[in-house]
Amino acid sequence: MIIARSPLRISLGGGGTDLPSYYEKRGGFLISAAIDKYVYIILHDTFDGSIKLKYSEYEEVRHVDDIRHAIFRETMKKLEIPDDCSLEICSMADIPQGTGLGSSSTFTTALLRAFHQYKGDIASARTIAEEACDIEMVRLAEPIGKQDQYISAYGGLTCMEFSKDGRVDVYPLNLRQETFYDLEDNLMLYFTGFSRSASGILKEQDDASKKDDDDMLANLDYVKHLGYDSQKAFEQGDLRAFADIMNVHWEYKKKRSKGMSNPKIDEWYEYAMKNGALGGKMIGAGGGGFLMFYAENRTKLRQAMSKTEMSEVRFRFEMKGASVL
Repeated sequence: MIIARSPLRISLGGGGTDLPSYYEKRGGFLISAAIDKYVYIILHDTFDGSIKLKYSEYEEVRHVDDIRHAIFRETMKKLEIPDDCSLEICSMADIPQGTGLGSSSTFTTALLRAFHQYKGDIASARTIAEEACDIEMVRLAEPIGKQDQYISAYGGLTCMEFSKDGRVDVYPLNLRQETFYDLEDNLMLYFTGFSRSASGILKEQDDASKKDDDDMLANLDYVKHLGYDSQKAFEQGDLRAFADIMNVHWEYKKKRSKGMSNPKIDEWYEYAMKNGALGGKMIGAGGGGFLMFYAENRTKLRQAMSKTEMSEVRFRFEMKGASVL
């Protein structure tokens, strides 16, 4: 039996500049952090000649091409898993999909890590990330970026530079230990109760960027600039400056799509800002999922937010990427 897991993530700056429609024109940059919430893949041999898949649905097929779940199917085809294999594969996750923490790409990297182990291959984090990007962005033509695949493969608090030719340079965020602990302690995640598919919102951004829409490109140029400002704030240990940047980032993010927020999310955001939060923004593509706040007075914010419909999800940073347990 093989058990693999990949960490989910939060975005810390520059989110949205990892889509090819933008970085192929201007180059992209963002900072992402893996957290201790995971997608798990359990894989083991059986002896009845079928492929059994257990996720939110159940499938039992005889041929890889008959698999309905697109990521399962395309991952097995990409890694040339024999059509006559006899396998049972189960997926589980700590957080539901559609909540803005990169669950689809995290699932893909965990599945790739499990299958490489099954084949006896040695695959680097870069290999896993690049294969996941190919499966989701090329084979399945999803209008998404590369952040989620890379952070779930590498883990840690990670900076990513996206070159116009598609190259991704990955390096750790340079934090003092005290800053690391303060950031980890003071970031707070709240689930809005709204789940959504990232593809619809990202497609709106993707289409506008492809058409060289001046407003969209200018927005993403500024968001990339905010990503570099966040990096500088982190490395100088100025987390209050980062909190201010979060607020500006959220305002620019909302301008990219009418579906980015809704009146209830705006109400919760303003309520948090009046009750101890110094900065905040929606995680992921927007429209639902998690609101993230930075608060030095965590007790005040926690007590206030307990009176809303949102639930807090506590987390720590995860320094390890996709791995076999």
